[in-house]
Amino acid sequence: MKEHVEKLYATSRKPSRRIIGLMSGTSLDGLDVALCRAEGSGPETHLKVEHFKTVPYEEDFRSAVREIFAKRQIDFQQLVLLNPFIGLEHGRMILECLAEWRIDASEVDLIASHGQTVFHAPQKQHGIAGFPNATLQIGDGDHIAVKTGIITLSDFRQKHIAAGGEGAPLAVYGDYFLFSQKEENRILLNMGGIANFTFLPGNLDASLVFTTDTGPGNTLIDAFTRLHFGKAFDENGSIAASGTIDEALLKALKESSFFEQPFPKTTGPEVFSVDYVKNALQLSGRNVIEPNDLIATLTRFSAETISEAIRNAMPSGEVFEVYASGGGAHNPVLMGAIGRLLSQNIRLIDELGVAGDAKEAVLFAVLANEAVSGEAVYFGEKQGVPGVSMGKVSFPG
Repeated sequence: MKEHVEKLYATSRKPSRRIIGLMSGTSLDGLDVALCRAEGSGPETHLKVEHFKTVPYEEDFRSAVREIFAKRQIDFQQLVLLNPFIGLEHGRMILECLAEWRIDASEVDLIASHGQTVFHAPQKQHGIAGFPNATLQIGDGDHIAVKTGIITLSDFRQKHIAAGGEGAPLAVYGDYFLFSQKEENRILLNMGGIANFTFLPGNLDASLVFTTDTGPGNTLIDAFTRLHFGKAFDENGSIAASGTIDEALLKALKESSFFEQPFPKTTGPEVFSVDYVKNALQLSGRNVIEPNDLIATLTRFSAETISEAIRNAMPSGEVFEVYASGGGAHNPVLMGAIGRLLSQNIRLIDELGVAGDAKEAVLFAVLANEAVSGEAVYFGEKQGVPGVSMGKVSFPG
């Protein structure tokens, strides 16, 4: 048996595994690096976050990715070059984190890399007959493995699609394994660029677990905050708080056919883009709008579509607690609006033992743990949550 295959086999049989989970979201703020200690698998998974850090991206890195991000027409060479480049950069960032934490690479069993999403195209969105759901994440796993010397699992979303899903949301698996609680129905709301939620039933029945995207989270707020204010995001929702919601624009923003599609569903910045807002401005007759009012309206747009999706997806009269994570959880204007629309207090995922900023990176560590040591978990005969293990293995040599 080859050395690395033998090591992977031995890792799968260990009582616990040290796994680095990586997440790079559509906001392009940086790479989330979570060093986790995982024991068990499936619903018996126990995980501790030993270290966490977000390594910020340089502006040149962000600009290079934005040249190809969520665009149908791109410089194909740029895409090809970025695939290994991002893998090498992520490998470098991992080694820097390990050096800071005084941990040798040989002490880490696995890396779980989400990669950088550059285009998401579910069939409901592209509508081209004969072609399946599709998505693309770059940041080659082989380059990460060779750079760090650590066995790397990557490209998780492809198996999800191959098994009949849309490649998202993947958080549902880790959400169920880590955060289910007997006798408490929970909704885990993640507000990254796109917002999604997982419903975890209090009876712990995996066949009742439900997950879906809801539409924009921060992607439009961030895009127009950059455009009008030269800032990466609306810190503390201060810009939104200073503006007035434009009801005509809000109505036009909610006209997308995405909101009429049945659950579960996925989407991305390919749909909810700068052009999408410009079209809504035109439809509403708002050729000129104050930037503060635009940010206030976009924030309300996210809040309403999130809360409406939760209400529409949940059985009437169902009582549940909502735990939020992602960048949107730091926006008190967005959080407050969702709470008022749902008539309940929105709590932070931090209360459940994992920092909200680390959650997505942690969940990919869970997926890697399942890939090497888990058993199939049956989530019922429903769309969006196939009971499969995910992740392609890259050996360092």
